[in-house]
Amino acid sequence: MVKPIYNLPDQDTDDDTAIRHWLGSLTNHYPDAEYGQIADACAALARCRGDHRIETGETHVRHVLSTADILVRLRLDYETLIAALLNGCLEQGDLTESQLEQAFGPNIAHMVGDLARIGQIANIDAIIAAKDQPEHEENLRRLLLGIAEDVRVVLVVLAERVHLMRAIKDLEPERRTRIARDTQRVYAPLANRLGVWQIKWELEDLSLRYLQPDEYKRIAKLLAERREEREQYIETVIQTLREQFEEAGIQAEISGRPKHIFSIWKKMQRKGVDIEEIFDLRAVRIMVETVADCYAALGLVHGLWKHIPKEFDDYIATPKGNMYRSLHTAVVGPEDKSLEVQIRTHEMHRHAEFGVAAHWAYKEAKGHDAEFQRRLVWMRNWLELKNEGDGASGFLERFKAEFEPVHIYVLTPQSKVVELPKGATPLDFAYAIHSEVGNRCRGARVNGRIVPLNQALTSGDTVEILTQKNAAPSRDWLSPHLRYLTTARARNRVRQWFKQQNFEHDLHEGRVALERELGRLGIVEKPQPEVLAPRFNFKRGDDLLAAIGRGDLAVGQVARQVGEPKAEEPKETEPKLKTPPKHKKASSGDVMVQGIDDLMTQMAQCCKPVPYDEIVGFVTRGRGVTIHRRNCNNLRHLSPEDAERLIEARWADQPAKSAYPVDLLVIASDRKGLLRDVSSTFSDEDIDVIGVNTHSEKSTDTASMRFTVEIRNVDQMDRLIAKLQQIPEVLEVRRSA
Repeated sequence: MVKPIYNLPDQDTDDDTAIRHWLGSLTNHYPDAEYGQIADACAALARCRGDHRIETGETHVRHVLSTADILVRLRLDYETLIAALLNGCLEQGDLTESQLEQAFGPNIAHMVGDLARIGQIANIDAIIAAKDQPEHEENLRRLLLGIAEDVRVVLVVLAERVHLMRAIKDLEPERRTRIARDTQRVYAPLANRLGVWQIKWELEDLSLRYLQPDEYKRIAKLLAERREEREQYIETVIQTLREQFEEAGIQAEISGRPKHIFSIWKKMQRKGVDIEEIFDLRAVRIMVETVADCYAALGLVHGLWKHIPKEFDDYIATPKGNMYRSLHTAVVGPEDKSLEVQIRTHEMHRHAEFGVAAHWAYKEAKGHDAEFQRRLVWMRNWLELKNEGDGASGFLERFKAEFEPVHIYVLTPQSKVVELPKGATPLDFAYAIHSEVGNRCRGARVNGRIVPLNQALTSGDTVEILTQKNAAPSRDWLSPHLRYLTTARARNRVRQWFKQQNFEHDLHEGRVALERELGRLGIVEKPQPEVLAPRFNFKRGDDLLAAIGRGDLAVGQVARQVGEPKAEEPKETEPKLKTPPKHKKASSGDVMVQGIDDLMTQMAQCCKPVPYDEIVGFVTRGRGVTIHRRNCNNLRHLSPEDAERLIEARWADQPAKSAYPVDLLVIASDRKGLLRDVSSTFSDEDIDVIGVNTHSEKSTDTASMRFTVEIRNVDQMDRLIAKLQQIPEVLEVRRSA
């Protein structure tokens, strides 16, 4: 492993001298105005942290200077450097975010604030079951990204982790191992997702050094013993290739490619081979101008040396999932030694070294939501633009204005990370932990302070739920206006609790109601609730009877199933659509206009009035009178001239068989069998459905269903709405104008 280089004096040098030395190395990197602000930040650092030391033994000043120096080598802007320098100053209380904003601007103040919040949870050591460890580590990575509103904050965190890993060799073995494990499982994958390869590779090598010390030393020793030989060998290969390329007229940049210890170890583990069978210990990289030159270079290489079978990959024709492109081949080079050759264009090389990995999820944890991937794509795009001045700055500001995360990540007192939708409350958190925790919840502490149960949580909060043994849910929790619950899971658990309280009473009522309905229908066969239950999406017969007793399930639906042959697995069925009959234009039997019963009238399609809505007529030009509901939106915006054409109208006695189209909106928690249950309700009420439009919203786990049905009068419509509201998991039913 190559010794890291810092633009800093020896460790024995005092902090003031180290600051002056480091500032002197920046004079050619930043304009005078930016350099001045970096110098001011160093002065503030010295005042607020003094000679405070961290666990590695070095002073805090030296630690943050080393972190900032790594960021200089990554070519980060001056604001990122200042945020790194001031990281930790808020924790002592010597500076506040408002003071930082006044001295250095809002961007730097917010970054330092985010770093302080991340610092509080960066070294959490949660007690997690082995089977849940991958999910916890994934949520921890999401938490770090969720707290950081600015991608530069994440880069500061990663740079700080690199320096920490370089400096932990003298720590206690147990502490050193835990830091290395967190680095390998959380921080190195995070660097991979952001495409910061230099940091990723170093974090992986340093983690292996402390987690697999024997393997690390063995590989490092073998590489060190052969280094001089390999370097001389590579120089000979490069010279040979340059002569061949000049002769062929191909412009190429050729170099030896360093091989990282972790990648060698990983390949040995993956292939089950020893280091002697790794063909890319001696490797060269060829960079050319065009794709055509890549294949021409490949021909030259294969013409010089024999190709090793099964050791060729064309990632140009078939890129990797992260859009990595290059030609990889292995040959038997001079002295019959294996040699790996990578061939790519300069643009491909920039993407591989400093670019982005567009689809990292295919290698790591599955199931990433679109919003989280979109956030990562934005972060990687900014990293590619970071050296383009105003373009990168504008991109950053545009993202802050437009991007709104939809998830938050909070911690349990045991430091387990929990994902919740944005706006979630402590009560949502309680039900996410366990239904019983939610049911017995009586209060919550967030970051050690008692808060209301309907207070919105933010990423990084540590939440502790206070419970009582005999506590129970409140019906107020279900009120949308009080905002106690925002997740469908939590609301459903509360509803289920209330349903369960009167279970025995509902069970008895349901059994009596079913027997009464069977007698009314003349069905003598004894009902078998256990057989009927699966047809209505219930696990037990008692649950079916209790649903009848509560009014959640129409007894007629169940009674008509008794005595029928056993059905196959229930299927989602679309409601049978009835072709709407062509009604004659409304006559005197339907509507009377100002006492006149023989005018040509028609029902407005915008509001679809039904008997006995309050109505009004609108005199049209050549089409008689159109009948609207009095609260129709279209009538509210009439011009004064058109308003004069309104005319009084009322319902006359119409035949009972008359029917009018009405739009109904049903919103419910999405579940199997929902559409079937709604359709059965329409059938039981003898109502024809002439139009259906359904939509499922995965983010909220809800379904919206819009039905156009034929209604004879308002009483029938009210009865239908009441029946629909009794269907399990239905949240809202209303008439849609």
